[in-house]
Formats: sequence, C-alpha cells, structure tokens
Amino acid sequence: QLQLVESGGGLVQPGGSLRLSCAFSGFSFAYYAIGWFRQAPGKERETISCISSMVGTTFYADSVKGRFTISRDNAKNTAYLQMSSLKPEDTGVYYCAADLGSLASPCLSHYDFWGQGTQVTVSS
Repeated sequence: QLQLVESGGGLVQPGGSLRLSCAFSGFSFAYYAIGWFRQAPGKERETISCISSMVGTTFYADSVKGRFTISRDNAKNTAYLQMSSLKPEDTGVYYCAADLGSLASPCLSHYDFWGQGTQVTVSS
C-alpha cells in the first residue's frame, strides 16, 4: 500500500531554512506527481508547490516563489521542499501528497495519497 511520510519540520527563526522530506513507499515513484501543501491555524489548506512526474516540471505559489525549491530524487523515492528565508507567515502543518500524473502538469486537481503532515513554526 502506498504511504507518504513527511519529516524535517521544526522550530526555526525568521530568515532561517528547513528542508522537508516526503518519503514514498510503494512502486513507480517516478510516475507520481507530488504536491506540497500548507495549513496554517484557522486557515484553509493551500497549495505551496508541485512537481510533475518524470520530467519534474514545477509550480510555486506566489507566496513562496524565490524562497522555496521543490525537487525529487526518483532513485530514493523521496521528494523534498527546501525552504529558505522563512517568515512567520510560513508557519503551519506541511503535507505532501501524491498521485499518478501527467508529465507536463506539476499540480493535480486531486491527490489520492497524503502524508500525516509535519509542523513548521517560524518564530523568534
């Protein structure tokens, strides 16, 4: 059964960096598109970044563009979200999600598989 496990969250000061990992257990990771989402307290879940299957086409929300980098290592069955220049408004629970996707579209309208989330807190 396909499972996703996020790690790498924690408490960081404004301006700091964190790297989140999304470990995929299952088959054919390369064929799955990956999305990273954030849910802040009292707010709806938002799409932060996505990466397509195989070729790795990427998408970033305007709020993180230039600060976050999504990547994938198909040999390690893992996706990453490198977060830099973190701001207090980046605080929230970060989730990764996966589903079979096209080569060209980084973000999907629906993901069947979700991780449990990892907390990121940006505070001085």
